[in-house]
Amino acid sequence: MRPTTRFSGRAKAYAAFRPSYPPPAIDAALAGLGDPNALTIADVGAGTGISARLFAERGVSVVAIEPNANMREAAEPHGRVRWQEGTAEHTHLPDASVDAVVACQAFHWFANHDAFREFRRIARRRAALLQYERHELDDFTKAYGEAMRVYATDDTEALRRRALELFRAFPEASITGSEHVSRQRLDRDGLLGRASSSSYLPSSGPKAAALQNDLHRLFDRYQRDGHIEFVMITYVLVADW
Repeated sequence: MRPTTRFSGRAKAYAAFRPSYPPPAIDAALAGLGDPNALTIADVGAGTGISARLFAERGVSVVAIEPNANMREAAEPHGRVRWQEGTAEHTHLPDASVDAVVACQAFHWFANHDAFREFRRIARRRAALLQYERHELDDFTKAYGEAMRVYATDDTEALRRRALELFRAFPEASITGSEHVSRQRLDRDGLLGRASSSSYLPSSGPKAAALQNDLHRLFDRYQRDGHIEFVMITYVLVADW
């Protein structure tokens, strides 16, 4: 399945149920760049605009680059976010037209040297990766992760791990990193919706039904007051030049 089309049927679930990014992660991506109101960034692989809106709420002008029309259409509008069709390798932005480029929960779909070259071409100062993962020291989060690995239909999770390592080797750049823990609180429908937003999990047929049954059992086991909590860790890697 092509990365640019694999979320076409999951855009609404993605917009509704994916977690946000903790404020310190946004701080880390912007640190040292100066007044946010004077900045323009490109959010590449912007999805439904979860990260783009967070940067825009800081005062940043954001160009949200997203190849999937369904994802763009599911985005909540924001006055400081301008949407544009494009890919990480071909953003269609002019040379040195933004202060920085960010890739939030997306770099693993285009972790290649063509993307690096495009980032360097369009950004005057910086590229940043923001990527959240399950923090499986938490009992529920670990149990959910174990279920995901049973039902996964491809190697997306391994792609994410490799993407972090590749970004740490961003050519001719100074790399810094930080980690930020956060929580996402969901009711039963939210848990099912969160799983349905993952492109590497089955969405129909017997395996999808079995996954839903397992999620109901997990919810019943771990819920408190009708909610569960994911514990997430967001990795921020910054490449400066």
